[in-house]
Amino acid sequence: MHHDEARTRLLDAADRLFYERGVQAVGMDELRAAAGVSLKRLYRCFPAKRELVEAYLRRRDERWRAALTEYVAAHAATPADRVLAVFDWLAEWFAGPGFRGCAFLNAYGELGAVSDGVAAAAHDHKYAVRGYTTGLAAALGAAEPEVLGGQLALLIDGAITTAALNGDPTAAHLARDTAAALLATATPAGS
Repeated sequence: MHHDEARTRLLDAADRLFYERGVQAVGMDELRAAAGVSLKRLYRCFPAKRELVEAYLRRRDERWRAALTEYVAAHAATPADRVLAVFDWLAEWFAGPGFRGCAFLNAYGELGAVSDGVAAAAHDHKYAVRGYTTGLAAALGAAEPEVLGGQLALLIDGAITTAALNGDPTAAHLARDTAAALLATATPAGS
């Protein structure tokens, strides 16, 4: 098995198992078996579990943000519709099989105090999401795009956390309604 193929299989297994059950609950031998790679190959790809955890989070960040961006681009034409489409995408994600909340906050809660790499990956993800929402706010012509972008990022995090804790995907709809109210006050008249 080629190194890149083994690495991909290990990251796929990590993505499924870490997200479903938590990082600390999943051992390296279980990951090795799920990925169908030898222990020797696993440690060649990831000499320490923390390296696998950090790679899992970095890849999940890229995929999560790409899926969001693609959905918004495909489902919304105007700047305001793009903001609201973020919450429509969240609603679909929350209602899907296996939703377990925010992988970054979950991993941070488990390991953030003892792993600088996990803390940095979680921080970078949240910073990138806020950058995305700030870009959406700027495209709207918001008077203070950083403020609106931050508010939208908080709504996203609040919806994800509420949906995960309560098992209620309708948190996305409440967040969407709140975002719509913010848009009405944050943009210049007539836009």
